This record gives sequence, structure tokens and C-alpha cells, in this order.
Amino acid sequence: MKTSQNAKRVTIFIGESDKWHHQPLHTAIVRMLREEGIAGATVIKGIEGFGKNSRIHTTSILRLSEDLPILLTFVDKPEKVEAIMPHIDEMMGGGLVIVEDVVVYKYSDASGN
Repeated sequence: MKTSQNAKRVTIFIGESDKWHHQPLHTAIVRMLREEGIAGATVIKGIEGFGKNSRIHTTSILRLSEDLPILLTFVDKPEKVEAIMPHIDEMMGGGLVIVEDVVVYKYSDASGN
């Protein structure tokens, strides 16, 4: 069975070295999202990228970086995303946050799983 609903997807672009209260920012955000009941979140570590200062961060052995790009993404109902954004704003020291309207399709078997 397939069901669909409108939702919002949030993608947060930060660096591996970004911190919140002495812990990695991505870890702090994921923990906060879980505490606030967001459906789920995924953190992806990039192998190369650059940000506003145009400095390339890469895993290349010739140019080891301790500040690789991190993408954190989550999807939930629009009202839950809107309620969580003040927390995200408070935690962000730098980076980029994109909020997009999406349609979520959920597939399940006849038992609803």
C-alpha cells in the first residue's frame, strides 16, 4: 500500500569541526531532533566541498582536512519542522540551512508495516 503526504525536508550544511557546547554540532542537532520527536535524521560526511570562504575541504591524502563537509537532513510534517527551526537557528554558528516542500510517499505491506 502506498500513502502520501506533504512534508518539509531540511538540509543543513555544516563542517565537521563545528561545535555546540563542546560536542560535534551534527551530533547535538541529531540528539535534539530525537528529543523533539522528529521522525528521523541522517548525517552524511562529505569527501570534498567548499563553503563561503571558497577553501576546499577534501579527504585527499595530499591535503588532509579536519573540517570535512557534513550534511544533516530530516523530513517531517510542516508544523513539526516549523516548530523545530528556532532550535536549529540557536545552534547554528555558521553554515547553510535549506527548507524545501516535498511529498513523502510511504510504502507498506498489507499489514501496514
